[in-house]
Amino acid sequence: MQTCGSRSLGEGKQVAQRSSGRGNEYQRQQQALRRAQEQQARQAERARKTAEAASKRREQERKAAYLEQQAEQARVQTIGVEHEVEQLSQLLRDALVGDPPTTFERRRRTHTPTVLDERPWSRPEPAPRWEDFAPPEPGGLAAVLGMGRKRYEAQVADARERFSEAQQRHARAGEKRREALEQRRAEHRQAEERAAEEVEAFNRQLDEQREAYRAGDPEAVEAHLGAVLDASSYPMGFPHEHRIAFRPATGDVLVEIQLPPETIVPAARGYRYVKSRDETTAVPRPEKERKEIYSSVLAQVALRTVHEILASDPDRVVNGVILNGHVKTIDRATGQEVSPCLVTLSASREQFGKLRLSQVDPAACLKGLNALVSPNPYDLEPIRPIIEFDLTKYRLMDSMDVVADLDSRPVLVKLTPTEFEHLIRQLFEAIGMEAWNTQASKDEGVDAVAVSKDPVFNGECIIQAKRYSKLVGVESVQALAGVVEHKRAAKGILITTSWFGRASHDFARQHGRLQLIEGPELKYLIKEHLGKDVIPGPVPPKRPSR
Repeated sequence: MQTCGSRSLGEGKQVAQRSSGRGNEYQRQQQALRRAQEQQARQAERARKTAEAASKRREQERKAAYLEQQAEQARVQTIGVEHEVEQLSQLLRDALVGDPPTTFERRRRTHTPTVLDERPWSRPEPAPRWEDFAPPEPGGLAAVLGMGRKRYEAQVADARERFSEAQQRHARAGEKRREALEQRRAEHRQAEERAAEEVEAFNRQLDEQREAYRAGDPEAVEAHLGAVLDASSYPMGFPHEHRIAFRPATGDVLVEIQLPPETIVPAARGYRYVKSRDETTAVPRPEKERKEIYSSVLAQVALRTVHEILASDPDRVVNGVILNGHVKTIDRATGQEVSPCLVTLSASREQFGKLRLSQVDPAACLKGLNALVSPNPYDLEPIRPIIEFDLTKYRLMDSMDVVADLDSRPVLVKLTPTEFEHLIRQLFEAIGMEAWNTQASKDEGVDAVAVSKDPVFNGECIIQAKRYSKLVGVESVQALAGVVEHKRAAKGILITTSWFGRASHDFARQHGRLQLIEGPELKYLIKEHLGKDVIPGPVPPKRPSR
């Protein structure tokens, strides 16, 4: 019994020990789990702090980059304003150190022959190859037994027929390509001949103008000097308007020019970025400084105009220049447009020739020439011109009508027929229509077709473009009417760089579906919709009143 009891007691102790051991193991596992969770929590906290630090750093970097960008924009704006003021201070110098004023010699044109690119027509298509048509010969057991031979021969016969047709098509295509090339060569030769003839005719006319200029013909003198002033390049924002009259008896040129308004002087001296308000503010230019700059601009423009007129006159036809400088503005009291005179001067060639314009102070130079200058030009206070002449007593030149020979703006009559037709197509696209050019050889008198996107119009429009320098005859209008009827088009438009006669306008009105667009209207449309300042061609003669 004792032995059994002792055994039971020992077994109980062992059970208790095992139970205690399991409890300790559970506690150790729980502690290990808590430590792992705590470690994960610490790692997550460190990751969160790291992410926050990175986000904060990125935000700081973004903010620093933004501040730098804003500051840089302010610096760029300041540089731009400084450049504008620098340009204003160099107006006279630019005329002295730049290209010489326009002369008859510089106005002459030269014809540079162009080489026709024959590549689109000089590359023949690869000739058909029999290998691409021949059927595969029967092979294997069928070849040994002669099976399928008839079918193979039939396939060969069909292939030879298709091969022959392909060769014929290739030959026809080659012939068409050669014909097209010869046609393009002929058109190119004709275009080159026309271009050379136009250059020759222009230079011949220019020589005639120069002879008239040397003889003191007022119209020739005014036209040439108008071209000179039109070719003068000023910064953006400067007006380019002038009127000229030549007095043969005295050799004096009367010039009326439009001066830039006071707003040409930047109101800001610079720009700076204010971080506290997150905005870029202008640093105002002192009023005294603005007035000084504007006075200098007016003086430079006046001196530069006289210089360009005299320097472009190597034949010494002009003895002196009388200049009146006006500025277009709005009268604050009446709201009406006014044009006060701010500068007026009279200078002889001899007097002006003694000046060293590269060394003078413009305002002081005007004073030395006894010029009259507004005492307060910035406030547009007017003065009375030295010579106040009635412009209607002189043949004055509209600069837009006499500078067709200038290369500084596109001259429409100098374009090739193809270039002109594409320009018209682009014009109608800019207006808001869908337009296409027609092939030259198949246009039936149609240079372009346009379709309106407006549901009210909803029709096809036939367009003909006439790059003429003379009157467009009524037969062209009548021909367009025929095409419109044949094509069942909604409308026909005839556009020209020149003009139409009264018979053409009467015919168009009677037809009802024809519209005629002459050179001046074409110029306006191109300016309005394409943003290009072009010269259509010669000025039409005045129509007699009915």
